[in-house]
Amino acid sequence: MAASRRYHAVLVIRNETAMNLWGLIQLAWQGITANRMRSGLTVLGIIIGIAAVIALLAIGQGAKVETEKQIQALGSNLLYVRAGTATLGHVSLGQGSSSTLTWEDAQAIRDVCPAVENVVPGVDQQLQVQLGNQNTFTNVMGTLPEYPTVRNFNVARGRFFNQSEIDHNARVCVLGETVVGNLFSAAEDPIGKQVLVKGQGFDVIGVMEHKGSNQFRDMDDQIFVPITSAYNHLFGLNAVTGHRVQYVLAQAKTEDDILPAQFQITNLLRLRHKIKPPIQDDFMIRTQMELLQTAQSVTGVFSMLLGSTAGISLLVGGIGIMNIMLVSVTERTREIGIRKAVGARQQDILWQFVIEATVLSLCGGLIGILVGVTGSYAIGYFAKWTTIVTPYSVAISFGVSILVGLFFGVYPARCAARLDPIEALRAE
Repeated sequence: MAASRRYHAVLVIRNETAMNLWGLIQLAWQGITANRMRSGLTVLGIIIGIAAVIALLAIGQGAKVETEKQIQALGSNLLYVRAGTATLGHVSLGQGSSSTLTWEDAQAIRDVCPAVENVVPGVDQQLQVQLGNQNTFTNVMGTLPEYPTVRNFNVARGRFFNQSEIDHNARVCVLGETVVGNLFSAAEDPIGKQVLVKGQGFDVIGVMEHKGSNQFRDMDDQIFVPITSAYNHLFGLNAVTGHRVQYVLAQAKTEDDILPAQFQITNLLRLRHKIKPPIQDDFMIRTQMELLQTAQSVTGVFSMLLGSTAGISLLVGGIGIMNIMLVSVTERTREIGIRKAVGARQQDILWQFVIEATVLSLCGGLIGILVGVTGSYAIGYFAKWTTIVTPYSVAISFGVSILVGLFFGVYPARCAARLDPIEALRAE
């Protein structure tokens, strides 16, 4: 096999002092097919590397898009005003644990800040909710009727409570989807039923749409009650003890009003809480843009780590190509000597082996792209993850597969091109 390949190479170039590109590709392909098993194993390393790059970048891109979607689902043009941090001894109890924000603060933000359109305060606790012999421990949130609008979290069945029910401390509630599943059978309609919240009866008037989980909590595992009912019936807070809230959601009129709204709210709360420098604010304001930027930064690092991990596979595959090409140069020393003796130039030998390495890498790259795209969709289907294959990742993978062949093929090609023809002809 090797002898016939050498003589065929002599015939191909006998009447040429300089090989054209097509002739070099033919010789490179003959060199590859002469050792199919070895070439196949070499290509396998590139296939695995390229497929890993595409699949892992698809996972990273999917995580980025899913995170952005969850943040956008929280609402539009939102500012999150959180109460300060309480401490017990030297231990911080976390943001929102102090009593620095009140319902009156929320009302002042709504009335005074011109860049703010809607304001929704919130107070919540984990409480036991019962229906007959079924019970669940869930988050009970006291809020206002504007909550579905501000949070883009709508009612699927029934209705949300109204201002009249706020004014009259009505014992009504709206259930999240998870709570409905925990308390009611699949065929049972919860609307019109009564559940016990902390031992007190609350009439179910609505069921929220499915929202899913985010990085903070399961949005479906909670129930909503009028904030006045939460104060007077559930949480032990009233006009005497103070209308404390854990947070205030402020919705700016437009996206351009987010920063002006942040400035106005900050100054208003400093005046109301009598905060002067160098005293630190007893509240914290974060905008939706800040949350999105933080999430994008985290997912960007995540994608970079995944891509770097897959890049190691490509490096290993490239080293495999270089090793195989060095072996090929050693085995074909006599062939190289014959080619040089009949007129092949040094650059012809150089390009033959460079093209051979590039063809190997390119074949692996094309197959790897196919495997990577297929694998990405398979991961998304079976693992229920969001995976997104972008044209950018495919183009990068294709380009890298060519560069790997060129880079790792140059050294063996130079070794072949520099062989002395007389010494090469003496080789056995």
